[in-house]
Amino acid sequence: MKGSAQLGPLPVVLVTCRGADGRANVFTAAWTGTVCTAPPMAYVSVRPSRRSHALISETKELVLHPVPASLVREADWCGTYTGAKVDKFAACGFTAEEGREVGAPVIAECPLALECRVREVRRLGSHDLFLCEIVAVDAEESLFDEKNALHMERAELTAFLHGDYYALGKKLAHIGVSAGKKKRGGSPRGKRG
Repeated sequence: MKGSAQLGPLPVVLVTCRGADGRANVFTAAWTGTVCTAPPMAYVSVRPSRRSHALISETKELVLHPVPASLVREADWCGTYTGAKVDKFAACGFTAEEGREVGAPVIAECPLALECRVREVRRLGSHDLFLCEIVAVDAEESLFDEKNALHMERAELTAFLHGDYYALGKKLAHIGVSAGKKKRGGSPRGKRG
């Protein structure tokens, strides 16, 4: 095969933005992910021809909402139709709430929202990459346990893989699982490499 975008699965996110004129929009993206921990940063890639590209470029703000399985149909719809012709919030029954740190709206029906400010735009080809700092995280109380620890698995998030949406499967291991079985400088199986 020649070079192509075959990395996956990828998170599915609903992205909200609001133009300088106050009009809000929501669209779906899967070209997104984490870039850095400190400061917390993410990216989303958007085609320059899309209406939301212009809105984000104006305000340099957006909100990433990882999509729960219960909203896959709405997410697909928001990725299929343009906000230039239809109010996607109304069509999908989304409640737009004010963000705590950014002017882009937060979708109340999503269990998690990452409020972002764009720090840099990279023109890459078919898409422009918006490199964003995550300035606030809004999460439903149901995602936290009695010790106030966040449990992302409770959000029942979805993934995108080559044109299809998937529910995330079972937990396989916890970070550091190999440390208990690995000798210093050894391989994950405990034998010298």
